[in-house]
Amino acid sequence: MNQSFWEFAYTIWLSGGILMIPLFFLAALVFANCVQLYFYMSKQNLPAASKEELVSYIREPEKAPVNYARILRYVTDSDWDEPTIQARFNEVSLAILAIVDRRITYLNTLVASAPLMGLLGTVIGMLVTFSGLASSGGETVDVVAGGISQALITTQTGLMIALPGLFVVLIVQRRKHKLEAAFSKLRSMTLATLTTS
Repeated sequence: MNQSFWEFAYTIWLSGGILMIPLFFLAALVFANCVQLYFYMSKQNLPAASKEELVSYIREPEKAPVNYARILRYVTDSDWDEPTIQARFNEVSLAILAIVDRRITYLNTLVASAPLMGLLGTVIGMLVTFSGLASSGGETVDVVAGGISQALITTQTGLMIALPGLFVVLIVQRRKHKLEAAFSKLRSMTLATLTTS
């Protein structure tokens, strides 16, 4: 029998039992949060710049790339004393990176719950299997096969949800560390440029 992909997917879906519904919603949440976090980090990007370029951005923020200009305008729109500049950089860093940290924590929670939900499906499937073994009716083989199928499919689905989410978390954390390094470099260059001139 030649099944289409969608018929095959539907058969697998039904074999996974009732737990496939929350797994589907969990997958949608993980995917939506991955996309949202990835694009948020892309918008916050500070392109690599040499020391000379940073000094020119600090002296003329209107000629800087968008994200540099936005930060530098906010940081330098008042007195150029060191405590004010430090405080403003801390505000900018907290405003951007605190959001990223919260979203990463939320995404990590979703990713960690996917294999656990799959494990719950394994337990339910094994209970169905043992129930089939306990009954000595003629359909024991079908009940046992259905229970084992349910146990394996939910476990596999939970892992298939968690693994891509885990990779996205690692990519976003790497981008966050790059952004922190760029903030730190910009802060030190701004302090060196504005407090000595």
